[in-house]
Amino acid sequence: MKQFISTQDTTDINELVHKALEYKASPFKDKTLGAGKRMGLLFLNPSMRTRLSTQIAASNLGMESIVFNVGQEGWALEFEDEAIMSGNTVEHVKDAAPILGNYFDVLGIRTFPSLKNKEDDYSELYIKQFIKYAGIPVVSLESATLHPLQSLTDIITIRETFKEKRKPKIVLTWAPHVKALPQCVANSFSQWVTAWGEADFVITHPEDYELDKQFTEGATITHNQSEALKEADFVYVKNWSTYTDYGKIYCNEPEWMLTNKKLALTNNARVMHCLPVRRNVELSDEILDGTNSVVTQQASNRVWAAQTVLSEILKNK
Repeated sequence: MKQFISTQDTTDINELVHKALEYKASPFKDKTLGAGKRMGLLFLNPSMRTRLSTQIAASNLGMESIVFNVGQEGWALEFEDEAIMSGNTVEHVKDAAPILGNYFDVLGIRTFPSLKNKEDDYSELYIKQFIKYAGIPVVSLESATLHPLQSLTDIITIRETFKEKRKPKIVLTWAPHVKALPQCVANSFSQWVTAWGEADFVITHPEDYELDKQFTEGATITHNQSEALKEADFVYVKNWSTYTDYGKIYCNEPEWMLTNKKLALTNNARVMHCLPVRRNVELSDEILDGTNSVVTQQASNRVWAAQTVLSEILKNK
């Protein structure tokens, strides 16, 4: 593995999942793999689980990690090539990234979409420019359109908790929210589940909340949440804003929030969410505090996903 941006950087998802569960059982079995290596973690937007889990993962492998919050601690970066920098940006990524490439052995980048210009966001300019100019492996800690470490974690959690000898039915359901959120997690989860190919995958959302087809090909898509939930083994709850008329909230219907009454339609499904979650808006207390919720287990598995990815990169350096 030379970098980790999407499923295209993986050759065998099941192999990664198996390795992650081995790390969970024995966190320090490769504690010298990253000795003398340093990871830079650059955040262009806030993080809790991604930041901490990646730092722990690096430490488990013997790596040093250094966090830099670009927005609060550094100069405003310019990402457009041939830009005339007469505005608010102070430093070009073309100048900053090669220096970071000399400071670090691996670079983790967390960016965030503007939700104003779809073409700009879906071009993934920010992370692509770091890849182009840093000269070292880059790990996505979330980008404008994808969140691959989260999605690998999700597959790990599903594999860990589903023991039946059949394909699980997995439902990704839209949920209400108080503000417009990006499509990153929904895009990424869809991409990973369809690439994994070992589940019956259904996406349900209100009309006008379709995702980019490049990520959902192979999934069944319906606007009928109740129909989608029938016999589900896993229900992944997530809000996202509109894609076609980009970054909007058309509806905020509370009836899309998952409750125990709706959960009764499922096959006693485990409920997943990437966190943070707006309680009693996206998900009800009764679900989050109930026995079907695996959100804590899911978030805890972030360490093993990151450790697996870093170990694969280190073995190829």
